[in-house]
Amino acid sequence: MGYFHQKNPMIIPVPGNKTIEEHFGIPSTNTKEVSIAHMIAPPGWGEPFQTPNFDEWTLMVRGKKQIEVDGEVLILSAGESILIQKGSRVRYSNPFSEDAEYWSLCKPAFTIEAVNREEE
Repeated sequence: MGYFHQKNPMIIPVPGNKTIEEHFGIPSTNTKEVSIAHMIAPPGWGEPFQTPNFDEWTLMVRGKKQIEVDGEVLILSAGESILIQKGSRVRYSNPFSEDAEYWSLCKPAFTIEAVNREEE
């Protein structure tokens, strides 16, 4: 069969009331080459700095997401996208008043070991 039709993405539990629906990746499909997830980050959500061993593309659907990367602060708005290259020191957050809805693609696939999160 030349395709895989994902009908039941895996819900990944994370702190801070963020929703992650992984369509492809290690937990959902044992795909190590890439992970693709739909995410909703509520107002006030944030993660510690990290230095991932994977490239990460973000495509914003709705709202805004703050990205601190290598000393620069960027605001990603609906309809925009960004590539954060592996080895960059980055922190993602939603300090805004509405949900941040976006898709994330990581290559190779996201793993907690490869994200290299710093202590808060």
